[in-house]
Amino acid sequence: MARSLQAKKRARQNTKNRTINRARKSQVKTQIKHFEEALDKGDAAAAAEQLRLVTQKLDKTASTSTMHKKTAARKKSRLAKKLNALKAK
Repeated sequence: MARSLQAKKRARQNTKNRTINRARKSQVKTQIKHFEEALDKGDAAAAAEQLRLVTQKLDKTASTSTMHKKTAARKKSRLAKKLNALKAK
């Protein structure tokens, strides 16, 4: 257990930041799920709109320290690749 004031404050901050980060990651996963549902339906227009929303959410999450910028870029690239494969069909 933390004893010093500094360690106690750091423990409080870690708890608060963990909650915020988990919420952000959950929102990203939810957006990705909506995108993949649109892909499964075969609706390219809806999937393109969902990709725009996912990209927006990933960029916002990557601008904080919740997710690394390159991780967000990798996810966006893979999702765009799936959309392009659907459009090619």
